[in-house]
Amino acid sequence: MASEASPRLLWQPSAEFAAQTRLQAYFEWLNTHLGLSFSTYEEAWSWSVKQPAAFWESIWHFFEIKSYSPYHQVMSAHPMPHTRWFEGSTLNYAEHLFRFANEESPAILFQSELVPLTAISWAELREQVAAMADFLRNNGIGAGDRVVAFMANTPEASIAFMAACSIGAVWSSCSPDFGANSVLDRFQQIEPKVLFAVDGYTYNGKSFNRMEVLEALCRQLPTLEQVIVVPTLHAQPETDTLPHCRLWADILEAHAGASLEFTPVPFQHPIWVLYSSGTTGLPKAITHSHGGVLLEHYKYLAFHNDVHPGERFFWFSTTGWMMWNFTQAALLLGATIVLYDGSPAAPDLHVLWRFAQQADIHHFGTSAPFLVACMKAGLHPGRDFQLSALRSLSSTGSPLPPEAFDWVYEAIKSDIWLCSMSGGTDVCTAFVGGCPLEPVYEGEIQCRALGCDLMAWDEDGQALVDEVGEMVITQPMPSMPVFFWNDPDGLRYQESYFEMYPGIWRHGDWVRITPRNSLVIYGRSDATLNRQGVRIGTAEIYNVVNKIGSIKDCLVVNLELSGGRHYMPLFVVLEEGVLLVDEIKQEINKALRTAYSPRHVPDDIIAVPDIPYTISGKKMEAPLKKILLGQSAAKAANIGAMRNPAALSFFENFIIPPQS
Repeated sequence: MASEASPRLLWQPSAEFAAQTRLQAYFEWLNTHLGLSFSTYEEAWSWSVKQPAAFWESIWHFFEIKSYSPYHQVMSAHPMPHTRWFEGSTLNYAEHLFRFANEESPAILFQSELVPLTAISWAELREQVAAMADFLRNNGIGAGDRVVAFMANTPEASIAFMAACSIGAVWSSCSPDFGANSVLDRFQQIEPKVLFAVDGYTYNGKSFNRMEVLEALCRQLPTLEQVIVVPTLHAQPETDTLPHCRLWADILEAHAGASLEFTPVPFQHPIWVLYSSGTTGLPKAITHSHGGVLLEHYKYLAFHNDVHPGERFFWFSTTGWMMWNFTQAALLLGATIVLYDGSPAAPDLHVLWRFAQQADIHHFGTSAPFLVACMKAGLHPGRDFQLSALRSLSSTGSPLPPEAFDWVYEAIKSDIWLCSMSGGTDVCTAFVGGCPLEPVYEGEIQCRALGCDLMAWDEDGQALVDEVGEMVITQPMPSMPVFFWNDPDGLRYQESYFEMYPGIWRHGDWVRITPRNSLVIYGRSDATLNRQGVRIGTAEIYNVVNKIGSIKDCLVVNLELSGGRHYMPLFVVLEEGVLLVDEIKQEINKALRTAYSPRHVPDDIIAVPDIPYTISGKKMEAPLKKILLGQSAAKAANIGAMRNPAALSFFENFIIPPQS
């Protein structure tokens, strides 16, 4: 493998590819309309962050945002997080979703473990959104009211969101694999009037009845005025115990023929509430604005994902992850959104690649752990499936290790555009990600997104180049939260991002900006491994251990013990039939020492049955550290927000060796 100073070049856009990109079209528009000319992407990025008002106004005009009233100014002079954007304007996000409706391509393609590939036309989508919006409006639901969903990643969830959004209601959703308490921790904060829900779901070939959870939600959400059930497991679910309950199909039938109308709302008006992981404490109710995410989604999906009208955009997600919201935004560009509900490994790891072939997917989005799992399983999707339509592959959720970059180009397509990206629920987009005009280097994210003034800072607030530092954002972005729900004085908002550097957004990731202006992320800085005064990102450990064939998964923490002692155990999940013998431990230690330093070598390597993950697929490093230091699992982790809560039992009973 090439050194960090000279990583392997894996992909370079051809002149033809670059000329046809949305980003190139934007640069040409800037030259024609504003007299701006950039010779490199980095020059354009520099302008976008030094002149944020000019940049975001250009986005407004380039995408021809429809507003019912003019804005007074692009951005106010208030510092983060109090900056106000496009004050005076009124618009509706959902209205923009239908701007490129057409008869040539479907609006939605959907498949699940139970439902074969199904297409929904733009006309059908409009009819169903109009009917559901008419139902909500006729039942007194309007701008600012909260509409929530306990639903799987199905067309009905998308339709319910668009209906709520069209009337200015505030949307929020959880996937049906969330536990009742976890859902209540989220929804009780925002006091919803309407609940959309499924009676159950299917995952990994098994059916899960959720009627008891649904009944609990109805009992403990006293503000509910309407409950709409989408039958998934049963044609006629027993809904007698649910108050004000209607079935989805009955509403569509009763309100068929309604016209789709859009309620204009102020730019800053809340569009949805997303939540922090909730692994510790009450989840933060992160609230975004109609206008903020509209501009951001246009910018990111057009310029950094290069989505074109008629293309098919897929991201494997659930309704409990911000990538579900992000996926809906592909409709803004006239693309088809592609939805899949089910396990990515049932009946085997080929299922999503087979789906990509069947659905002719152009843009395939997934998580880094999924790609690593495919790599470790020896999959060769490019050989086994017809993926001629596929032109970009996006990865997020955690850092993608260099060897997974290599696997993508060896096993999927040699000419695919790999977009490793990183952002978060906090902004419902990515700060860093793909650039169709720049090369892809092994293990590196291509660029900082336009309009995102991202830097690596040291503890004293000094900018770093080619050194690992705290990821900070030094200029406001429209898609930053307008507020946290039930945080009237903004204290939780301030504590979340602005405590370390007053007035500067600290995101909580370790990042290195290379001399090529590409980036490498080393994991969460709040799960930092502090070894003898040297800070180590957990991703450095994982990048090395992932290459060892006998290891299926791993997690590392550093525990600060009494007397100034430290103990850094590495927990590993072994491949089936493999035992953790000394030879494997020695292989791990040697690989870490060779790749990085002796400080990266763990104090102990321990085999475990499973690694704990949140439902959105993030390793639970910080909660696990608290459990190992003696806190109960009930206090350290929100069990209902976990994908595999049984994984905690090993760590609850783990005893730290006395010599540590």
